Amino acid sequence: MSQQPFSRPGAVDLSGLSGAAPGAAPAAASAGSSYAVVVTEENFQSTIEASTTAPVFLVFYSPTRMAESADLARDLETLSGEFEGRFLVGLVDIDETPQIAQAMQIPSIPLVVAVLDGRPAPLFQEVLPLDQLRVQLTQVMQQLTVNGVAGRHQPRHVGGAAGHDGEELVDPRYAAAQDALGDGDVDRAVAEYQKLVDANPADAEAAAGLAMAKVLQRTQGVDLDAAREAAAASPDDVDAQTMVADLDLLGGHVEDAFDRLVGLVRRTAGDDRDRAREHLLGLFAAVGNDDPRVLKGRQNLASALF
Repeated sequence: MSQQPFSRPGAVDLSGLSGAAPGAAPAAASAGSSYAVVVTEENFQSTIEASTTAPVFLVFYSPTRMAESADLARDLETLSGEFEGRFLVGLVDIDETPQIAQAMQIPSIPLVVAVLDGRPAPLFQEVLPLDQLRVQLTQVMQQLTVNGVAGRHQPRHVGGAAGHDGEELVDPRYAAAQDALGDGDVDRAVAEYQKLVDANPADAEAAAGLAMAKVLQRTQGVDLDAAREAAAASPDDVDAQTMVADLDLLGGHVEDAFDRLVGLVRRTAGDDRDRAREHLLGLFAAVGNDDPRVLKGRQNLASALF
């Protein structure tokens, strides 16, 4: 079975809906957070596709029909900043964008839909106080982390006040790399992220983006079953083991990937050990240095080395 890192099963497409007005951008909600975006018919599909990086929470609301639903939207926007990219909030005013509500078959408001890898699923329908909402989202993100979902969105900047056109402006530092990923051009994404890292080695977001793009690059077209058979047949082969570690990481089996390479470090010496260690450090960077699994992995690596 070949890896297809940019497949988007379950993605919702507005192109088949009648009455869409491609040139019309509605008046927008505030979207003041760097991790919130006002959803329009024009950026709806790209917002859904962003869920291949990390979860997207679409909040459907109507200030005119139910004022409390707009409060929920604002609170989710606030929390998106607190969670620093663990999820992206898509603000969907159903009065301004009825085509999106139709495409998603929204039964009522408020409604928050979680989208992961292009697959939407209802999350909750009630308006909660901010503190309770924070607790609930913390529990959701903890569960996703347990299931191997550890990506982060890059910060975004969106039109800030009511009456703005709501056009999404990606942080210009990462625009070229993100465009490449959106096009499925992994090689170009690697090159763009490498430019950013070369220009500023302290840019942690660029370094993480480069590390993950390299994982995608290394696994393009790889047959998963064949890779696992090769690794099982040659437990000390660095190339075989690092390939399966990459595939495990993409499949959400983060700790399995780390444990595989820690074990390889323990069993090897010299150049092979250095290669295994460097590869593992790259996977740490791809997941994120503040992730608890990375902290545990670093402890295990230190134990293996010393």
